[in-house]
Amino acid sequence: MTKIDIFSGFLGAGKTTLIRKLIAEGYQGEKLVLIENEFGEIAIDGGFLKDAGVEINEMNSGCICCTLVGDFTKALKKVMEDFAPDRILIEPSGVGKLSDVAKAVERVEGAHIGAKVTVVDAGKAKMYMRNFGEFFNDQVENADLIVLSRTDSANSAKVLTAAELLKGLNDHAGLITTPWDQIDGSLIRAAMDENGLKAEMEKLKEEQEHHHHHHDDEDEEHEHHHHEDGEECDDPECECHHHHHDDEDEEHEHHHHHHEDGEECDDPACECHHHHDHDHEHDHDHHHHHHADEVFASWGMETPRKFTEDQLRDILGQLSDAVQYGIVLRAKGILDASDGEWLYFDYVPGEMEIRRGAPAVTGRFCVIGSHIREDALKELFAGE
Repeated sequence: MTKIDIFSGFLGAGKTTLIRKLIAEGYQGEKLVLIENEFGEIAIDGGFLKDAGVEINEMNSGCICCTLVGDFTKALKKVMEDFAPDRILIEPSGVGKLSDVAKAVERVEGAHIGAKVTVVDAGKAKMYMRNFGEFFNDQVENADLIVLSRTDSANSAKVLTAAELLKGLNDHAGLITTPWDQIDGSLIRAAMDENGLKAEMEKLKEEQEHHHHHHDDEDEEHEHHHHEDGEECDDPECECHHHHHDDEDEEHEHHHHHHEDGEECDDPACECHHHHDHDHEHDHDHHHHHHADEVFASWGMETPRKFTEDQLRDILGQLSDAVQYGIVLRAKGILDASDGEWLYFDYVPGEMEIRRGAPAVTGRFCVIGSHIREDALKELFAGE
């Protein structure tokens, strides 16, 4: 049985950083394999973890929660067979649904989910919940452990608000709010094991209760009707049988739509059906079933252009202009610096990080968001 930890989290929450910390401080001595799924055309993160001795299986052609579920299952089986790891770490796309990823893992024989961890940016939880709740909420609701990131830089009121909102979505999960540089990875790992085990026990308990209820229902279903004198009723003409059929008819009637003239509507093109569908599309109580690629888009390119740090900072600063570039939720890349070094960058709304790193074969970057304008972005990064 191969233990599998899943690290979910919305775009730019800090999943890769948390995984790196756990590899260094929490998973020592274990043979690990990391399966990454980038939502985007160009892989950026892959090289960051190779120096930690982790095998990386990058899948960049789609989103793990939708188009890659079939391929993902095969990839997971192959990793288990080829590497025989002690543990597999899965880092789904930031716009993947944790529920879908977990279901895909559960279908693989010999795979056992250890913990489902969701990383949440403390300063952006409320905004993402409001604007992208279908994806963000799913990641929170299905977590065993929620780890808040950037609690050292977000103001305390935002951290408290985030904690309350997250507990409102999932009060069963554990919650870590301590800044990561103040806590050892072994403590996070212990919380993962503890909360993963607790979730597993709760699931087993629910399955047992469901099993008992199922048998109780079967027994009740096979009970015969008795009159007040205690005698069993076998008379098909008895009034008790008519009540039973009347109830069935009434129940059946409630499942059909009727027009004002009382006539039942069976026309799928009728406007009444469209109103029904429309209502469900705008119902925020878990009736959304969009794929990530219906809501989000990614665009990236390779470029030999050299950038100064000031030029790159200016470009990233302009990404907040939603009218010009669309809603940019994440940008990351590796670019050739004009001084002979290379610039590694990460961007999420209101925050950017630029650092120096080793040369790459060529410059490349990726932008992820909603309604993004590729032509305008290309012009921005090309410096035209």
